[in-house]
Amino acid sequence: MKLIAQEGPPMEHRTLLSLRWAAARDDLSTRRAARAARTTLERELASFSTPDDQSELEAILNRADPDAAAEIRHIISDSRVA
Repeated sequence: MKLIAQEGPPMEHRTLLSLRWAAARDDLSTRRAARAARTTLERELASFSTPDDQSELEAILNRADPDAAAEIRHIISDSRVA
């Protein structure tokens, strides 16, 4: 016999649901921050507009980490197509 009436789902279910919502919020927050950082990077890369600026950027990328440089080159090529 239950002495206290229980409203809604059991406590374990509510805890699991709360954990899932927290994980979803964290994921969304992380994605928004990444999107904002990429937008800022795209804007900064667009400021390298003259041939001299682009040569300087290429020299910087040649000295940078290959994976990071590849990502930046991909962003640059995407912006030229758009």
